Amino acid sequence: MSADSAPTHDPHSFSQPQEAIVTHLALQLKVDFESKILTGVATYRIQKQPDARRIILDTKDLFIQAVYLNQAPDTFNLGPDKEFLGQPLEIPLLNDTDEISIHYQTTSVSAALQWLGPEQTAGGQHPFLFTQSQAILARTWMPCQDSPSVRFTYEAQVQVPAGYLALMSAENPQEMVNNGLYIFKMVHPIPSYLMALAVGHLQFKPVGSRTGVYAETATLPAAVYEFAEMEKMLLAAEDLYGTYPWGRYDVLVLPPSFPFGGMENPCLTFATPTIITGDRSLTSLVAHELAHSWSGNLVTNATWNDFWLNEGFTVYFERRIMEYLYGPEYADMLKVLGYQDLNKTIEELGETNPDTCLKLNLVNRDPDEGLTEIAYEKGNLFLLTIEKAVGRARFDAFIQNYFQSFAFQSNTTENFLKFLSSFFDQEKGILTKEVQPECWIYEPGIPKVAVKVSSARFALIEEKAKEWQSTKDPSVLANLPWTTHEWLYFLQLIETELQASEMAILDNAFHFTQSGNAEVLAAWLEMGLKKDYQVIEEALGKFLQGVGRRKFVLPLFKLLADKPTGKNQAKSIYEKARPNYHAVTRQSVDKLLFA
Repeated sequence: MSADSAPTHDPHSFSQPQEAIVTHLALQLKVDFESKILTGVATYRIQKQPDARRIILDTKDLFIQAVYLNQAPDTFNLGPDKEFLGQPLEIPLLNDTDEISIHYQTTSVSAALQWLGPEQTAGGQHPFLFTQSQAILARTWMPCQDSPSVRFTYEAQVQVPAGYLALMSAENPQEMVNNGLYIFKMVHPIPSYLMALAVGHLQFKPVGSRTGVYAETATLPAAVYEFAEMEKMLLAAEDLYGTYPWGRYDVLVLPPSFPFGGMENPCLTFATPTIITGDRSLTSLVAHELAHSWSGNLVTNATWNDFWLNEGFTVYFERRIMEYLYGPEYADMLKVLGYQDLNKTIEELGETNPDTCLKLNLVNRDPDEGLTEIAYEKGNLFLLTIEKAVGRARFDAFIQNYFQSFAFQSNTTENFLKFLSSFFDQEKGILTKEVQPECWIYEPGIPKVAVKVSSARFALIEEKAKEWQSTKDPSVLANLPWTTHEWLYFLQLIETELQASEMAILDNAFHFTQSGNAEVLAAWLEMGLKKDYQVIEEALGKFLQGVGRRKFVLPLFKLLADKPTGKNQAKSIYEKARPNYHAVTRQSVDKLLFA
């Protein structure tokens, strides 16, 4: 079985790929740090229906200079601007048209691009540029059919100033070239949201035969240590679900303004520096982005309404990698923390909110609204429930077959359900009774048939939490070999009854307010805001101004703004922090503080 041959209607794209579709991109770009502009020529090979008289591409905040058909000048029309979506670029076609070229420039409001000054980087001497295309921001740095249902191969020539390294989601150089001209090639078809570019004063160091790390000089040693087990992760992933299809797997550590934990750009994961802790305790994020090489990059959600197909599979796969390398007890901790995050999200959204269904309805909405723990953790819990019902060996066979059947294609939730039913035809009664797939997909909340998750290591944390709550003596927690996950679980357990005075006792013993672990510090700052622990005030401002990861900053701004006198304080901090944030984070905080 394969995905439907006709591209799926995508409510977040103007393109009509059933009429004319792009198949290959030849991209020429010039990067200008002074003007903060990309100047580009995007040349697309296209396939069209015999009667097609136009092709439509998505654009947003681009300056379209000229269009050519088969190298001859042509007219074009930019339609009206629509919220979230931008403008359709309609290009008339001739009978023999098989190539279009668009000359364009980005603008100061092209949201995918973040231009960083030297002071915003680790080295402090050179500017930096990176893109973030997911979900529908590729159209803000290149005209394209910006739908995950449209896949194309690409090649690129990128001119940058001398002394900078350019990287893309493709085969990458490992050293700077003197003339600043870099050549890239991606031989597998990918959707536009996986188009990526980064330019900076970067260095590379391998950590395995197919894996390595790019970072600024100041960050590289710590990053290489943190990600030393990437090759082992890659080998584990291949042993689980088949050959890695993308050649190399490298990680680029970005400046702290990067809005996400990681972005699974093929061949080159973009990663936040907030996962560098010195103890490799947060490298499950690398396993997650690596898993996307199969679930997401190889088999892709056809629309953002089907986002769980990317993330639910990836969370499941990530934890299988971590189990393979570090044992079931380690993976069980991740499952329990994920389940807690899922319940928290459902509590915030409401149990009957349709946004807690796996299949979303994001028509006339920003698809970023679907980037919640529902896709990640409810999707994972759904797959865990299937695994329990049919057995792990049988479920592994299903996943391997799924990846093989839909390789380099985009898939819908409905097509997934057909494939699930077909593969498990002999277990149909078990699925109906013990899984109830349609309930997970189309009904809100967590179905009653959901598998239960537990952690033996967390059971020990629960005993220590009780001991602390009865004694308030931090010595009962001293010298414990806890990972980040265990400390997070402990803080969650004690939060309800915790007082500001008790936070001070813990802080004096373990220096949480000065923690260099972003996950622990963010959790501690949230607790401090809830408990009015005023000691955190300076650390809070410093953290919000220094880290742009939306997962961290948005809850903190929300908690601060909800305090009786906190709205003005939140706005004051945000005024200083906003220039350091990517547009993805700015949009969310703007909506929170100024809507």
